[in-house]
Order: sequence, then structure tokens, then C-alpha cells
Amino acid sequence: MKARLLQALKKWAGSTPNRSFVLFPALLLLFELVTRHGNLVLNFWGAPLLLWGYLQYRLTGRYRRRLGGGGPGTAIPPDHLVGTGLYRFMRNPMYLGHLIFLLGIAILLRSWAGCTLLAVQAFWFHRRVLDDEARLIELFGQPYVEYARRVPRWIPGIG
Repeated sequence: MKARLLQALKKWAGSTPNRSFVLFPALLLLFELVTRHGNLVLNFWGAPLLLWGYLQYRLTGRYRRRLGGGGPGTAIPPDHLVGTGLYRFMRNPMYLGHLIFLLGIAILLRSWAGCTLLAVQAFWFHRRVLDDEARLIELFGQPYVEYARRVPRWIPGIG
């Protein structure tokens, strides 16, 4: 029973959305409560970023799955290349949604630990994107290469 529970917890924590949207915010909140002896002063300018990041992740994911097929995440790749919607402006709007959310939690909690987590996650997502792009080139070939030439990896307007 205990081993099964640990395995289920490990599988749950292995999910990037579970980490970004539940586990990391909970751990940051706990860390800030402990280090500040319960005296949190929240900066509510971070709240819109939380909403924006989560909705960008969730709605773009639904859009990609509806038009491109595949599964959530990278385990089941899309059947079709999607280059419309937010994918017309950036190649990784779902991952960027994670990062916008983490920026929001760092601002909300006024947390240097949150800023550090954001930097670490930005590096981690960038490495993941490089791996994803290699797989997408194998899967879609020249159409993906052309798409990658036209559309920036992360930020619209910044190649």
C-alpha cells in the first residue's frame, strides 16, 4: 500500500503541469511562510499573470489537441502540425504559459526563491524545447523547419 502510494505520488509529481501549477506554488508558499515567520505581504500585481499563464497553457493545449491530435504533453506527439492560433506567433505557447504563471507566483509572493525557480524552469523548458524540436523535425520534416524559420521559439517579435 505504501509503495503504491509513493509510486502514485511520484507519477503525479512527474507531470509538468502538476509541478508548475500545484506543487511549486505550494512549496513556494510554504517556504515563504516559514522564512517570513508567517508574515506574508502579497503583491497582487502577480495575480493576473497567474490567470494569464494558466489559461494560456490550458486553452492552447486544448486548441493544439483539437487541431493537431496527439496527447497532453510530449509522450503522444501531434498528428498534424499546428501553425494557427497562438502557434502562429510563437512555437511554444503552452510552455510559455507555465513560465508566465511562475512569474506571477514569484511576484505575488515577492519571492526571490520564486524568481530562482522561474530561472531554473526557464532553462529546463528551453532544454525540453530543443528536444521537442528535434522530434518534430523527424515527425514533420521540411514543413516544421519552414514553420520554425517563420515563427519565433518563445516571444513574438523576437526571433
